[in-house]
Amino acid sequence: MTRNPFRSIHPEDFSKLFLLCLFAFNCAIAIAAPPKKSSTLSGTITIFADKPVNEFRPDRAFGAGVDGMEKGDIAKVYTKKNIAAMLSAGFKPLAYRLRTELGVEAWHWNAKGKWSDPAKRRGYWTSDDKPGALNEISNGYALPRRGSSSDQANNKGYSRLDDGDRTSFWKSNPYLDATYTHEDNRLHPQWAIIDFGERVPIDAIRILWGEPFAAEYRVEFWEGEDPKEADDIPYGAWKAFPNGIETAGKGGDEFRKLAPAKISVRLLRIFMTRSSGTSGKTSSDRRDRLGYAVREVYCGVSAADGKLEDRMKHSPNAPKQTRIVVSSTDPWHQAKDRDENVEQPGFDRIFRSGLTNGQPMLTPVGLLYDTPENAVAEVRWLKARGFPVTQIELGEEPDGQYVAPEDYGALYIQWADALRKVDSKLTFGGPGFQTATDGWIAWPDANGEKRWMFRFLNYLKERGHLKDFNFFSFEWYPFDDVTADPALNLQQHPSILSKLWQGLKNEGVPTEIPWIISEYGYSAFAGQPEVELPGAILNFDIVGQFLTLGGRVAYLYGYEPNVPIQEIPDSDSWGNLMLFLSDDDRRIRAPLPTFYAAKLLTSEWAQPGNGLHRVYRAECDVKSATGDPLVSAYALLRPNEGITWSLALLNKDPLHAVAISVRMEGVGAKRFAPTRLVQYSTAQFAWKANGEKGKPIRNLPPISRRLNPDLNGKVLLPPYSITILR
Repeated sequence: MTRNPFRSIHPEDFSKLFLLCLFAFNCAIAIAAPPKKSSTLSGTITIFADKPVNEFRPDRAFGAGVDGMEKGDIAKVYTKKNIAAMLSAGFKPLAYRLRTELGVEAWHWNAKGKWSDPAKRRGYWTSDDKPGALNEISNGYALPRRGSSSDQANNKGYSRLDDGDRTSFWKSNPYLDATYTHEDNRLHPQWAIIDFGERVPIDAIRILWGEPFAAEYRVEFWEGEDPKEADDIPYGAWKAFPNGIETAGKGGDEFRKLAPAKISVRLLRIFMTRSSGTSGKTSSDRRDRLGYAVREVYCGVSAADGKLEDRMKHSPNAPKQTRIVVSSTDPWHQAKDRDENVEQPGFDRIFRSGLTNGQPMLTPVGLLYDTPENAVAEVRWLKARGFPVTQIELGEEPDGQYVAPEDYGALYIQWADALRKVDSKLTFGGPGFQTATDGWIAWPDANGEKRWMFRFLNYLKERGHLKDFNFFSFEWYPFDDVTADPALNLQQHPSILSKLWQGLKNEGVPTEIPWIISEYGYSAFAGQPEVELPGAILNFDIVGQFLTLGGRVAYLYGYEPNVPIQEIPDSDSWGNLMLFLSDDDRRIRAPLPTFYAAKLLTSEWAQPGNGLHRVYRAECDVKSATGDPLVSAYALLRPNEGITWSLALLNKDPLHAVAISVRMEGVGAKRFAPTRLVQYSTAQFAWKANGEKGKPIRNLPPISRRLNPDLNGKVLLPPYSITILR
């Protein structure tokens, strides 16, 4: 487009003008013929009108999130044009996502601040809590005491345990020491797991300890199934090597014969339970003496000459080193560790943009790789700036960082206690889980218990801190394989989310507190379904079902304009989580189905504003070959004149139209008599796959008309479609 449809436009009026301006463009590029007619299925939607299953306000329930980006992208994204486009989707509350937690980095949310060792510009960082210059961009700082080979962000770091450098070292988080937890360190063991990638013979280990070292530890191997993927926790249990237990460790360069005969091992763990509490240097910072430090690890077979035939690969390059996962990492770092390649949007930029719509933002604080002092300063700064803050998400994706639920609980309590002193009205929650469709598990504890939330909640309850768990948050990207059949994925999704919901209830997650989806989308990986109808249908389905189950608010991920990327090697699947297709400078080229699905959700199914909407259960009797409903149905009572019904219908079959009738069931239920239809399907959109140059070749807005039911009183749902009846 050469015109600028965003100039001098109020966000509420953007969508109308945006669609009008696109019309000529869409007509010009609509060169693909509409889909051919196919056989039509027939079925009935039943609305159970006895009583609602949930209530919500659209201005509180429909949210979106913003995240960190690559260097230079924030300035490109946060333009008046882009912000007007983003706001036009109708989302109201905003979630701020913290990429530094995923990348094993400490967060300098304010570039101004102080070091614990200011003379050498290193140590533990606390950002300045006094507002000064505008906070436009913030950065993360890589941790030089990192222990895990991989991370969930850009994955550019590496483990110091097998980097081949004996001067570097991994150190565990000092805030998990008894000094801060006020508990026996045996309740918070720290560990390092070595994954050889395949079974190898092991009978000896050499550990180059740093300081503090482990005075009490044991070396174990996993006895049971091998993990099918790197992050799997398979069936089995940890078992100590015959000579793997140490109760009076001296540190230094330690060689240990673990067993009289070689044992075939895939996973090996160093499990540390008592620290020396020493530091190898003169330091006034007690955190230097807390936890455990290891410089390098060698594992293998002891040769006849007493030397160790090492089976580990040592390299300062994660793909080339033997993979290691650790329980925690010390947030100590230096000024030179700044990661300029990843930028977080500054708080001033976010709040001044209007993206929060004047509401409190779901606000994160660094927890896994940060300090409570930095979190306290952040909240003080926000309050001093006059920005509303009520909900604090403590950390993000501890499961993806391999943190034990008890360790997360210990940090959670420390941070909550510190933040309540700033504002007693703050509410806290998390853990901001990454997606696991079967629930979240950890390495088994001494009783063999793996259930993450069960253990975390028990930890809080036993310490009288369950009152600090005010909301439960998790991310929802249900499909890892973006090359799999999207129709099958769509049809199975409701049962996947329902199963997870019930499982979490069984683990004891309280239903009286808000449940929040802090990010949602088709997949955590980029792929073509995300830029076509399946991604749009799933987004609507996630929110509709989540609210039906009892959820409070869901935040869409992919708010910012973006470009197609490829993340699955050797595939032709290019896509991204985004509402708008942009060029490389993040200038919007076209809206995508996800944008139109968002508009249907926020402005057609629901009535925009703060009116109370009531959700009713609805079911379809048309089933797939696997027994899953082909059509998802979500029924609302809207609070507009006379209180009217609104029904969303999602046809997940890519080949068959479905002719449906609607019936109401319940005491005093009346006939459902809609007068308006709004519909979006492949008749409005087609995508031309062409790698990074993929683009829409048919891109029309949803149709809207007075209802004139087809097929003897039934309404026709085209293949792959979203239909709103009111």
